[in-house]
Amino acid sequence: MKRSVLAVLAGLFFIFVTHTGMDVLFESMGWMPKHGEPLTDAGLLWASAYRAIFSILGCYITARLAPANPMRHALILGGIGVVLSTLGAIAMWDLGHLWYPLSLIILTLPYAWLGGYLYTRKQT
Repeated sequence: MKRSVLAVLAGLFFIFVTHTGMDVLFESMGWMPKHGEPLTDAGLLWASAYRAIFSILGCYITARLAPANPMRHALILGGIGVVLSTLGAIAMWDLGHLWYPLSLIILTLPYAWLGGYLYTRKQT
């Protein structure tokens, strides 16, 4: 059980660090608005792209570290992502650009499945 929890936490930590790091990097480069400035569709499109890549990689890491049932672990991380994305959507609801938080909710489980699949495919 401990290794299962650690596998999920490792993937979640990877996703959190990479998403936050890229946000800061792209804000400093001017590709995304600085914190507190109005959001733009272009900035959110950039965020969608790197969040997809890092989410898939985070779920791959979770599957890789899972002691058994790697796909289940990746999908558990995806479920956590759906909950966090839903909370984010509620927080962003009044800011407009509803396509972005809704896409995060909708795509989180497919990203988790893909990360798990990429790992399990190598194992067969």
